[in-house]
Amino acid sequence: MNNLKLYALGGLDENGKNLYCVEIDGRILVVNCGIKRTDISQFGIDYVIPDISYLMENRDKVVAVVVTNMHDDMMEAVPFFLKEINVPVYATGITLRFLEEYLKENGVTRYSLRELPRSGETVISGITITSFGLTSSAPDAIGVAIETPKGQIVFASEYVTYFDMTSDYFKTDIGKVADIGKKGVLVALIESMYADRPGFTSPNHCISGHMRPVFEDAPGRIIITVYGQNYFRIKEIFDLAAEFHKKVYCRDAKYRSYLKIFAENNYYIPPKDTLLTPGSFNNNIDDCIILVTGFGARVFNGMYRIAIGEDEEIELRESDTVIIASPAVSGAEKEASAMENELYRDNVNVVKLDKKQVLSMHPSQEDIKMYLSLLKPEYFLPVAGSYRDFVNAANLAVEIGFTPDKIIILDNGQVAEFEDGRLKSTATVIEGIGENLINEEEKKDITSSVLRDRELLSTDGVIIIGIAVDYTTKHVIAGPDIQSRGVIYVKDSEYLIKNLANMCVDMIEEKATNGEFNNMEARAEMREMVSRYVFRETGKKPMILPAIIEINI
Repeated sequence: MNNLKLYALGGLDENGKNLYCVEIDGRILVVNCGIKRTDISQFGIDYVIPDISYLMENRDKVVAVVVTNMHDDMMEAVPFFLKEINVPVYATGITLRFLEEYLKENGVTRYSLRELPRSGETVISGITITSFGLTSSAPDAIGVAIETPKGQIVFASEYVTYFDMTSDYFKTDIGKVADIGKKGVLVALIESMYADRPGFTSPNHCISGHMRPVFEDAPGRIIITVYGQNYFRIKEIFDLAAEFHKKVYCRDAKYRSYLKIFAENNYYIPPKDTLLTPGSFNNNIDDCIILVTGFGARVFNGMYRIAIGEDEEIELRESDTVIIASPAVSGAEKEASAMENELYRDNVNVVKLDKKQVLSMHPSQEDIKMYLSLLKPEYFLPVAGSYRDFVNAANLAVEIGFTPDKIIILDNGQVAEFEDGRLKSTATVIEGIGENLINEEEKKDITSSVLRDRELLSTDGVIIIGIAVDYTTKHVIAGPDIQSRGVIYVKDSEYLIKNLANMCVDMIEEKATNGEFNNMEARAEMREMVSRYVFRETGKKPMILPAIIEINI
């Protein structure tokens, strides 16, 4: 009897944090291990990584991690994974090179990186993996087909159907996709984020045609904002710069190091004499391209700092043309709007690429239907999107002949169990699936309680209460000193602070007189008492920090 389980610990009903598991007769193969970028509402949190507690409990079953492309939502949580479960990691060449950099940055010294061919077969712990090239915004992106006794499990994510690509590192191996389909596919897991977008994504993922007229007419420098992970568009910009004999300066030092890695590994070398170094760039150069890159909202924050005159290298001029080549992603709309408003205030020429005309490099409706038609899976499992996207993708599958019982929609932690090639159940749910919050600067996991405290501080403020009591008698000998920040206006605070002081002293004195004083219990009661009073008077629930110091006099 053949037993197969499919489940995700991230990537379902969310954008990012992809981590999918294929469990074949007790062996667990992990496909991708990425992060999810946060918005500004998550104070001090830079990104979220999957909770791998279940895999840690079953570490003896985990055989490897397979990474399908070099984007952060696919691989940047691997260092955290390997600190807990040290197994081999498989990926294509340039993906491995960048992964090695992330491992070093995160202090991981023990690891085994193994290269997958862009098109071909690899055996991992007795499981045959067939990789096939995909056209994505990252070079060397692949899909994978995992062989089981009852058919293959195929993963295809972050791809477009584009046949005019000349670079080997961005080409789609459509022939291999068709061959996999002929061999027999049990389940196809296909990205569904844009399952409501009609047609094919290609050729509307290209920006060259939209930017060429701007390059022809711009009177001076051209500054372009672009997401750092869209290497396909970066390549387009460099090719256009070479066509118009313009030099390019990358504002971000880290991105300059990325370009160096590409060049060192012969993946992409900018046309000769195109790239300006920090030593050769200065703000007085009249005719050049300046790239402002970043992840999510950071690209807009970077351009905003330039617009308000806070950048150390770049100062805007009225002759500048700014191309906003990266439409705002979810969670970055506020930053994008502030940047755009400031650019118009600076009276520069602003060209904003229309997100309806320039599409992100993810599969649209016809891309999804084409892969389903080529793969001919027994079951379709939409991934990498919201629940609404999964329903849209399911409707597409029905249009081309799938019956509802052959479409699987899961939540993170929900297990699809197969027995002898047939779906047996989706009732099992892995308990305790959560997420870990990471501060990038400190590389530390931040608990949800800390995040709640930060949110509380940002909205309702804090009240700090300090009281000194006699160590022996427990009666108040100094204070209370009460400090309020972000709770009420200073002019309105006198009566409230006075009432709080009287309440705190009365409570401690009563306990001391009755011989019932316990420091920890008194602080807890003070916190609750003050919280209720402040809420009644102000409608706010600030953080209350009481400190009772016992002094031996």
